[in-house]
Amino acid sequence: MSLIALALALTAAPPIDLPTARLAQAPDSDLAAQTLAAGREDEALAVLRKASAENPHDPAVLINLGIAYAQAGNDAKARESFEAALACEDVVELDTADGSATDSRRLARKALRMLARGEFRAAPQPADKLTYRD
Repeated sequence: MSLIALALALTAAPPIDLPTARLAQAPDSDLAAQTLAAGREDEALAVLRKASAENPHDPAVLINLGIAYAQAGNDAKARESFEAALACEDVVELDTADGSATDSRRLARKALRMLARGEFRAAPQPADKLTYRD
């Protein structure tokens, strides 16, 4: 069975866009994409762990769970989630934020490459952008 999901672009730290997935059948449920975009990884992890427990083989949930783990600094759990999405029997068709179509396995492979390059972490601020408090 193939589900249709919508991959949203979410910005963790400018200018890096991170892919997340949202099930088209549940338009009110963004699978914590907005929570991740707001930088609230702990809230996103709670939502996504519950969703994963309910459906442990949902590639869209696993991809977003991996992103939440990566943003929280847990690369091992992130990798585990992305690899689980990659290994799912069902391949979820995705529409990416730029309008191109892809599948969950391709998105999971992209997420693994991004994880390896450290792209889910906030970029350090240059010294000239720092502010001092009195």
